[in-house]
Amino acid sequence: MKILHLLYESRGDYYGIGGVGERAYQIYGFLKKRHGITILCKKYPGANNSTIEGIRHIYAGAESKSLTRTLLSYAYHAAGYVKQHGHEYDIIIEEFSPATPTFLHSYTKTPVILQIQGYTGRLYFNKYNPLFATVLCLLEQFRPRAYRNFIFIDEHTRSRFPLSGNKPTAIIPNGVSDELLDMPCQEGEYVLYLGRIDIYGKGLDILLAAYSEFARSVPGMGLVIAGDGKEMRKFRAMVDDLPEDIRKNIKLTGWLSGRTKQEILSNASFLVLPSRHEVQGIAVLEAMAAGKAVVASDLPELSYILGSNAGICFKSGDPMSLARAITDMAESTERSQMGANGRAWVKDLPWNKVAEKFEAFLHTVAGRRSPK
Repeated sequence: MKILHLLYESRGDYYGIGGVGERAYQIYGFLKKRHGITILCKKYPGANNSTIEGIRHIYAGAESKSLTRTLLSYAYHAAGYVKQHGHEYDIIIEEFSPATPTFLHSYTKTPVILQIQGYTGRLYFNKYNPLFATVLCLLEQFRPRAYRNFIFIDEHTRSRFPLSGNKPTAIIPNGVSDELLDMPCQEGEYVLYLGRIDIYGKGLDILLAAYSEFARSVPGMGLVIAGDGKEMRKFRAMVDDLPEDIRKNIKLTGWLSGRTKQEILSNASFLVLPSRHEVQGIAVLEAMAAGKAVVASDLPELSYILGSNAGICFKSGDPMSLARAITDMAESTERSQMGANGRAWVKDLPWNKVAEKFEAFLHTVAGRRSPK
C-alpha cells in the first residue's frame, strides 16, 4: 500500500515530539519494508522535505515559532496537499487534533482513518483563552462524528467519543521494544521522568515542588528528567531557581533514544509521571517493560497502572500528594514486585505485534488494494 499519515509532530520538531509521534515511527519502522509511507507533518524552522530512515517526510505550513500559527497553517496546507495528491495513496491516516481542523472527510475519495489517542475536554480552558478553548472543545466533540473509520488506543478513549452507527473501529494500543522486555532489572538511586518538556500538560511544575519536599526527607535519591521540548529553556530556569541543596540532585539529560535511553530506564529506581493530561503514555509502558514501578497521576487514562498493580497514583495537580507518593514508593518493600507485575502486563505489547494489528486494519479499510 501507499500510506499517507497526517502527523502534526515529527522527529527534530522545534516543538518536540511526544507519544503520538513516537508511536508512528515505531509502527512504520516495521511496515516501511512492505509499504510506501509518507508522513505529512508540520513545518518548523530548518525543516526540508526528505526521506528519513526509509520514510518520506513532507513538511506543510509556515515556519513560525508561534505554535498556534504553526498548527493552523499546517491544517490549511495539509488539506491542500490532500486535495492535490490524496488520490495517489491507498489509505490516509489522520492524527486527530482539534487544533488542526483539516476536514479531510469532505473532499477526498481515498479511505481515511481518524486515529484518536486522547481526550482533553474542559482542560483546554486551563491552558488557553476562553474563546480558543471553546472552539477546541467544540471541534473535539463534533469533528470526529463526520469520519467513517477510527483507531483508538484504548477503550477508555473510545468511550469519550460518542459515534453514531456501526463504524469500522479498531482498538490498537501503544507498544514497547523487545530490548526493554529482555533487559535485566536493576535498582538505581534516582527517580526518573521520561517525556516531553511540557510544563503544564506534563505537570513538571508539580514534580519540582514535590521533589523539593521529598528531597528533604530522602536526600540521597536524585531526580533525572529525560526529555526535550520548546519549553526547555523556561524549565531550566525553574530548576535553577531551586535552592542549591535541591538543584544539585536534579539532572536534565535532554532527549534520549536507543541504548542510552534503555540504560537510564534500567538504572532508575522508579518512574514518575505527574501529568495533568495524558493518554496511554509510552513512557509508562516502557518503564513497566523495564520492570520499573510507576508513580502517576490518578487520571482515568492511567488506571491500568493500579489495575495491573504496577505502581501507585497520586491526586492529579497536588504537589503534596505527589511528594507523599514518591516517598511511599522510595520506602516501599513491594517496589520490585510492582515492577514485575508491570512487565508481565506489557509482555504481549511488543511494537512488531502492534504494527501487525495496525497493518491489518489498514488493509481492511483500504479494501485490500494492490500497491500502486
